[in-house]
Amino acid sequence: MLRVGAAVRLASPRLGFAESAVCGKRGYAAGQDSLTKTPLYDFHQHYGGKMVAFAGWSLPVQYTHSHLESHLHTRQHCSLFDVSHMLQTKVFGRDRVKFLESLVVGDIAELKPNQGTLSLFTNEKGGIIDDLIATSTSEQHLYVVSNAGCRDKDLALMQDKAKEMRATGCDVDLEVSDNALLALQGPAMARVLQAGVSDSLAKLPFMSSAVMGVFGVQGCRVTRCGYTGEDGVEISVPASRAVELAELLLKDQTVWLAGLAARDSLRLEAGLCLYGNDIDESTTPVEASLIWTLGKRRRITMDFPGAHIILSQIKEKPKRKRVGMVSTGPPIRQHMSILGPEGKIIGEVTSGCPSPCLQKNIAMGYVESEHSKLSTSITVEVRKKSCPAVVTKMPFVPTHYYILK
Repeated sequence: MLRVGAAVRLASPRLGFAESAVCGKRGYAAGQDSLTKTPLYDFHQHYGGKMVAFAGWSLPVQYTHSHLESHLHTRQHCSLFDVSHMLQTKVFGRDRVKFLESLVVGDIAELKPNQGTLSLFTNEKGGIIDDLIATSTSEQHLYVVSNAGCRDKDLALMQDKAKEMRATGCDVDLEVSDNALLALQGPAMARVLQAGVSDSLAKLPFMSSAVMGVFGVQGCRVTRCGYTGEDGVEISVPASRAVELAELLLKDQTVWLAGLAARDSLRLEAGLCLYGNDIDESTTPVEASLIWTLGKRRRITMDFPGAHIILSQIKEKPKRKRVGMVSTGPPIRQHMSILGPEGKIIGEVTSGCPSPCLQKNIAMGYVESEHSKLSTSITVEVRKKSCPAVVTKMPFVPTHYYILK
């Protein structure tokens, strides 16, 4: 059972941004001028969002409530995140599945209409170029959401492959969406959202998607997924109506705005990777404990980038492996050394924070495979001191994805 403590309360402002006649100064945080802004930038400023630079974008790290309050509120109730910085791409044409399968490890062909999957772009050395969610829509295109920090290389990768395939007579085209993307996450999500949609959300299980009107805003693609471990959705909404939809969702007092700080601690408790920290082009799906993203058919056809290296690692075991850790003492952070017997360095921490729900220090990192077994005692070097830790199963807290039984 999660130790989330007493419910937190906050007298947050509820006067709508669009309705406010006087919002006061909307000064830029340091360096904000050069950053890309989402359609909700002024909206965040109005609601007290502390804006920071993230992957070239200006995004709220938190609002007027604390990181701890925001984290626990998401676990207990529901929070709204602006994730419009994510790259949304549509893939059209009769060869769209062939195109995407030439770049990712997943079985895209097996997806049913409006079903999605987490997958990975890989390189010829088996390294992870990026992680993504690919959905096969009933509108005869693939909908791909990937990371903002990898936007340039992801686009170049897809555009170059599309051009190469078209040169051989294949039918494939790309369209980058300018929609905003809102993530509504937490156990109250279904109740809050159901009030604004006509179809029953009980028909929309985890990793499925549908186009629908949401509180009167038409043309939204609602995908039941998220980055918190809770039941949630991501709503792709026309940019011109993103603020309107956010305001409508905030009319429910259960919904709080949340920023990057809570998003990071929530995803770590859920054992989810952050690209650039826990996975990158130097890590393979096998090392990252992401073998489950490889489609069974794809393991046989071996027609994705780096297939021979990745499959040989599955057979022979990798030299290192991503693991979860729980420690005592001061929090452990990225880049801290992981020590084994006799103080030998056996790995490195890639993400770490105090868990608001468990009230323990949690982290993930890579260790030599011989030290990756659950319950293995290790130590982490924190400011030249060795702090005891133990290899722990992930997720650190139970996930609550909505799965049809």
